[in-house]
Amino acid sequence: MVTVSQHAVNGSGRLVTVLTAPVRQLGESERRAVERLLDLDPFASAQVAERVAARGLAWWRAEGRVLGYGSRRHLESVCWLGGNLTPVLAGPQAIAAFADLLAGEERLCSSIVGRADAVLQLWDRLSDTWGPARDVRPNQPLLVTDALPLVPVDPQVRRVRSGEIDKLFPAAVAMYTEEVGVSPLVDDGGRGYRRRVTDMIRSGRAYARFVDGQVVFKAELAVVTRRTAQVQGVWVAPEWRGRGIATAAMAAVVSDALARIAPTVSLYVNDFNLPARRVYERCGFRPVGTLATVLF
Repeated sequence: MVTVSQHAVNGSGRLVTVLTAPVRQLGESERRAVERLLDLDPFASAQVAERVAARGLAWWRAEGRVLGYGSRRHLESVCWLGGNLTPVLAGPQAIAAFADLLAGEERLCSSIVGRADAVLQLWDRLSDTWGPARDVRPNQPLLVTDALPLVPVDPQVRRVRSGEIDKLFPAAVAMYTEEVGVSPLVDDGGRGYRRRVTDMIRSGRAYARFVDGQVVFKAELAVVTRRTAQVQGVWVAPEWRGRGIATAAMAAVVSDALARIAPTVSLYVNDFNLPARRVYERCGFRPVGTLATVLF
């Protein structure tokens, strides 16, 4: 717990120093306040919102901790700490308080991700104790659409069927390795990652186009909330790049997600990935902010 000094006037009119604790681990009793806060930034906080909706705030089933900044009557910011570290609506004072607490803990998360200003300020304070980072991506446009694409839809892009995990998994590994810079097979032989891909298929959130039994395009709705479906894992097989299949394929994903899943579709992309950014623009995505990611 982080404590800070504040001044107050007591009953006799004398100025005294009191201790407050602005950062604390939140529990289920504060779930409504957390949900109201997450609703103020529904796209950048989508991953946190999905986890809170699914597991609540009870530490024994939440797969992570939700730290809160502010009084019980006025929660100002939260920070999810699990596999990722994600600050939400965190201004400079909240960032300083979160960093003071986290700097005293061993780093267990694999990344810090969220609104760029908060992530980069947090990393500036944590880098001495948590560093070095394997990669820092400071400029990742956050994009959203709520309209059906105006471009043609690829009719061959469909949801992956339950019996097709062995066809999809190699493409998923290739995408992850290319995007993140390390293979998901390293730690446990890929068992955890395979379970996640299988869950995406079972929940109807994995899409692909197959040609002669091989995946040439894939994408997943990796995060789903009542406000948005967030696309991740977009990948085109190397030998199919440059043929112009990505726009129609993404249009198919967006159209199905809007029809079945959520009122908006969102994603974030590295600023240097100009081909992908052009595809998303053609599919009707518009910018709503900038994220940053620190990878370990």
